Amino acid sequence: MTEPIAALSEELLKVKSDASPLWASIFGVDGYDDVVDDLSADGDSVKAAALRDVESRAAKIDRESLSDADRVTHAVLLHEARTLAESFEDGHAELLVSGHASPVSALFQTLPKMPKQKVDGLEARLRQLPRYLAQTSERMTNGVAKGRGPHARGLQGTIEQLESYLALPVDQDPFLQPAVGTGSYDTVRDVIADDVRPAFQDLLEVLRGPVRDGARSDDEPGMAYVPGGDPVYRRALAAHTTTERSPEEIHQTGLDLVAQLREEYARLGQSVFGDSDVDRVIDRLRNDKGLRYETPAQMITDARSSLARAEQVLPQYFGTYHRTKCEVEEMSALEAPTAVLGYYMPPASDGSRPGRHWLNTYQPETRTRYEYETLAFHESVPGHHLQLAVAQELGDVPDFRRFGYIAAFSEGWGLYTERLCDEMGLYSGDLARFGMVSFDSWRATRLVVDTGMHSFGWSRQQAIDYMWQNSALTMQNIVNEVDRYISWFGQANAYMIGRLEIDALRAQAKQQLGAAFDIKAFHDAVLLNGSIPLTVLRDEVVRKLGL
Repeated sequence: MTEPIAALSEELLKVKSDASPLWASIFGVDGYDDVVDDLSADGDSVKAAALRDVESRAAKIDRESLSDADRVTHAVLLHEARTLAESFEDGHAELLVSGHASPVSALFQTLPKMPKQKVDGLEARLRQLPRYLAQTSERMTNGVAKGRGPHARGLQGTIEQLESYLALPVDQDPFLQPAVGTGSYDTVRDVIADDVRPAFQDLLEVLRGPVRDGARSDDEPGMAYVPGGDPVYRRALAAHTTTERSPEEIHQTGLDLVAQLREEYARLGQSVFGDSDVDRVIDRLRNDKGLRYETPAQMITDARSSLARAEQVLPQYFGTYHRTKCEVEEMSALEAPTAVLGYYMPPASDGSRPGRHWLNTYQPETRTRYEYETLAFHESVPGHHLQLAVAQELGDVPDFRRFGYIAAFSEGWGLYTERLCDEMGLYSGDLARFGMVSFDSWRATRLVVDTGMHSFGWSRQQAIDYMWQNSALTMQNIVNEVDRYISWFGQANAYMIGRLEIDALRAQAKQQLGAAFDIKAFHDAVLLNGSIPLTVLRDEVVRKLGL
């Protein structure tokens, strides 16, 4: 690696880690386990300036003078520095408020999951939470004053999360759990009781009062109703999809895909239920109680067995795959009521924590059995765990790329593997394949409703109705998903946009290579650069496969 690229790569990792120590800890970056993020407006300005400086210096490097590997690093440097700087400049901290995506949910998703050997850092972090939570309060209040209040239902999800947290006895506090059985237990408990919980209570009162008073209604949920919201949304859309596709183009892509998927519902419906009427098939998928779970244990068992099956056949489809273990664990009761079906947390690079698929087992009687093989493949193997663990294990790329997450690539890969697993023979039958089709329609409707709310002024109910009419998701999942799209604008489009690009590259490779096409070589060409923008992915697959 050339010296300028190497130096900027190290600097970008430091700037990203300084900007979000919580992110750094998730990936096991050394030196950040005892601090939390600075959420202040001044802090965002400092972060944005540092990122713009990295971007400016990277832009001055002559790309043509670089090796193939350094061209990839250069392109990823520019993308990450620019898009992360934009998120701070656009004040996302004032807008991301829901049970799934907010400064509060970030704490519940990360700190309780830190390994016991890092408990000293946990104590130091907890002592800083009053400042972190006060900054959250200030940003929310300032956002309301500028007409950038959060969506009321997303805000309510955060309020309910805090109420549930504060109702727990101190000895059951989730932030205390990493200290159980260690010599720091009593000290950590005192910090939680004396400092952390009062700070959460203070934040709760602000959210219940002035922030709720200035929140957006269900009729005006999207960025279309926020002052200056349209360019903010378009920048977020470009950042998450790594394309210049307009909201109008993405919206139409979703409409076209939804129409195509109805044919597949009909074929599977005839096979499984003896009925090809799509509306009746979807009604049965939603309402047949025999297709629901009864206990959380059943859900965990299915996810773990799906992971185990996938692990067994990887050598037939991948030249390179992960060495780091993946586990399936139950999502915490504080996260689950307003959270998605499941999510993945990558392994710590220092080996202190494996990769984990966190599964939402809340109200199992509302969860459809046929979806959870697909979910397990997406979140664990050959989806997120394989991709992100392989990236961490790359020895010839800079650390900021080993720990990178670019949504269009990572989520596009996860969605690609849902169909790949059918080729791999991993689904237990046609009923389970409904999960694959249902998840495709879920991601296709996202393109429609996310752009609908944020660019075309759709109401929350319009979004819910569209997903109800054009997917097999249950109402609980649809409501959680729509509220997620409202608060985390643009991100949900990355899945299908990324998958479509990977599909197109594979089709091109098969067409041009003919009998010489090798699925293992194709997957290596996709995966062995880590998470990269889609434009870079296309160049790299073409170069590596000689297309």
